[in-house]
Amino acid sequence: MTSNATRCLPAWAAAGLWLAFVLGISSPIPLNAQARPAKFEVDPSWPKPLPDRWVTGAVGGVCVDAQDHVFILNRGGLTENELDSGRQAPPVIEFEPQGNVVNSWGNRGMLPEALHGCFVDYENNLWISGSGSGFVQKYTHDGKGLLLEIGTPGVVDSSDGTLGGLPLNASRTYLFRPSAIAVDSSNGDVFVADGEEPGSNHRVVVFDRNGHFLRQWALYAEPEKAAAEAFTQVPHCVAISNDGLVYVCDRRGDRIQVFDKVGKFQKNVSIPYEQRSQRQKLGPGHATRVWGTADWIGFSPDRAQTLMYVLNEDNEQVEILDRASGNVLSKFGRAGHQVGEFTFAEMLAVDSKGNIYVAELGADEAGNRVQKFKAAGDQ
Repeated sequence: MTSNATRCLPAWAAAGLWLAFVLGISSPIPLNAQARPAKFEVDPSWPKPLPDRWVTGAVGGVCVDAQDHVFILNRGGLTENELDSGRQAPPVIEFEPQGNVVNSWGNRGMLPEALHGCFVDYENNLWISGSGSGFVQKYTHDGKGLLLEIGTPGVVDSSDGTLGGLPLNASRTYLFRPSAIAVDSSNGDVFVADGEEPGSNHRVVVFDRNGHFLRQWALYAEPEKAAAEAFTQVPHCVAISNDGLVYVCDRRGDRIQVFDKVGKFQKNVSIPYEQRSQRQKLGPGHATRVWGTADWIGFSPDRAQTLMYVLNEDNEQVEILDRASGNVLSKFGRAGHQVGEFTFAEMLAVDSKGNIYVAELGADEAGNRVQKFKAAGDQ
């Protein structure tokens, strides 16, 4: 029996009863009738070669606007070898859908440190956060105007106001290593995942469209004592679904926590890991291994957002989940430096056609890029 929801799925999301991902790194998996994700294949021609011998360092953010233009945040930090023949790319780079650069901008002295996450809101403004700072910024789409700053450069919500202080999770004006932003299209409220490392804040903070504090929630507990509602470590991402739920990546808790918009806990979605190295044996279950699994999420572009795409950092792969049940349907990606492989993949974004863009922080002059994975039928 086929449900009405299934009959309404777009072509990219109804591609047969078996998945056969063309990267050759996951086995076909039989799917239920409610969610049939498309195949994905890496697009090696995207993006096009960067102009003026630009070289990107760690890519600390990727987001997509309503026109399917892709923005990336370039942290820089090139090695001497890279600078011998290349040039530092600008901090913010905008690509049109075919992968050509159409705009670039950014003053590193004004932007947050350690660029970490961007978001294009319903008014086409670009939001930027940085995990080495205590503030987030809202810019015009072209970057020419700074419209709003939440938090204060040089001051964080800690016991001594510095990055070395103890987290307070209390300030209505300061943040402490904010990692992600989402804007509610119904009223302009700004949701900030405030905290990127274990020694920083562990909360979600909500501001109104003018940057005034509205509310927050943060429930920290040690993993062995944690209640279902508690953040165990790092709120690494935040996203708002079309049905009004707030999804938060509890990265080192290996799960995604789901709330309503006022912070009432709804459920946990477990993001399992697969032990692949001795390094990953440090923790007994889900808290102290390496980084954690639940790194970043995106939703499929159908109105019901049937699928949830999860970047699993410890496994270096993208996992495709049925959003309602949390069941893993399939996955793609693996650790490596080749096309279609990941080196410290950190964020993902989804365009209106269901294509997925993955940003890599990279290491040792590898990674430091964004890759596009095409949904079936997107040629």
